[in-house]
Amino acid sequence: MEVKLDAIDKRILRSLQRDSNQTNAQLAEKVGLSATPCLRRVHLLEQHGVIDGYVALLNPAAVDLKFTAFVRVTLERQDKATVEHFAREIEKASEVLECHLMAGSYDYLLRVIARDLDDYQRFQMETLTKIKGVRNVETEIPLKRIKQTTHLPI
Repeated sequence: MEVKLDAIDKRILRSLQRDSNQTNAQLAEKVGLSATPCLRRVHLLEQHGVIDGYVALLNPAAVDLKFTAFVRVTLERQDKATVEHFAREIEKASEVLECHLMAGSYDYLLRVIARDLDDYQRFQMETLTKIKGVRNVETEIPLKRIKQTTHLPI
């Protein structure tokens, strides 16, 4: 179901993307509402699935996760059972931050985080390549992160 967002809803969402830890009173002031209508709008945005949840964004290096890899995975077959099996197994892998089923020359694109190259190699050898149906794994290692954001352009 598509939700029609007005200008105030968008201001609320932009403000919450910058700081979801602010109080309702602070949010209401920033978006030009009183507290009660602001809270009502936030609850409606949550109920309609526009706001999916609230999280604390961690600094990976501060928790000893300094290595990121982008991994292209090709399966032996693209039948329903193989695709669903791979997806179920990847759901269990905490190292995988993102997994996308792709159209194109490979089947999945993963964003993987690890302590270092050795830790990533352990994940690849002990987890990823042991998933039944995996034919090929290609790893890309970024040299420098230029941009990463969780803010949607609304």
